[in-house]
Amino acid sequence: MIRRNSSGGYPKIDKTAYIDPLAVIIGKVSIGKNVFVAPGAVIRADEPGSSISIGDNCNVQDRVIIHALGDSSVIIGESASLSHGCIVHGPCKIGKKCFIGFGSVVFKSALADKVFVGHLAVVEGAAIPEKRCVPSGSVINHKKKTKVLKMISREQEKFIQQVVDANTRLNAAAVANCGKSQD
Repeated sequence: MIRRNSSGGYPKIDKTAYIDPLAVIIGKVSIGKNVFVAPGAVIRADEPGSSISIGDNCNVQDRVIIHALGDSSVIIGESASLSHGCIVHGPCKIGKKCFIGFGSVVFKSALADKVFVGHLAVVEGAAIPEKRCVPSGSVINHKKKTKVLKMISREQEKFIQQVVDANTRLNAAAVANCGKSQD
């Protein structure tokens, strides 16, 4: 379902993006080229003054929720992966080539490029520097906690790219087989 918000904002979706028919996109949402949005994803910029921008080559997997509070925005950089069941709640900025793990929550935070957030982690009110790893199950909610985060490993950096590549292939196949599912 793709629809306007109460202020009249309507999603702008690039023609190369694939939006599954079971996804919900509401309001002032911009979705870039080659983006894959899986079944059950909810992307809502429905509060007054809210907006969401999803960069090229991103993937928004099953049951992901992206929501922006009123007068705030969510910005997701190119080639970011939002994996199954995670929540990204604005105000929030996710850098390029970030990975947000299964069931994780990112709220009122800024993640620089190539940040790896493990599964079931919480990042709230924090700024995460480039190429850092937030371990699975951790809670990062204070500047002191961001200073002890380790650099991502080669394996994690490779994994981020593999997820982007796999979802880019899914997007291409979906667009080729089904066409753009919604406008």
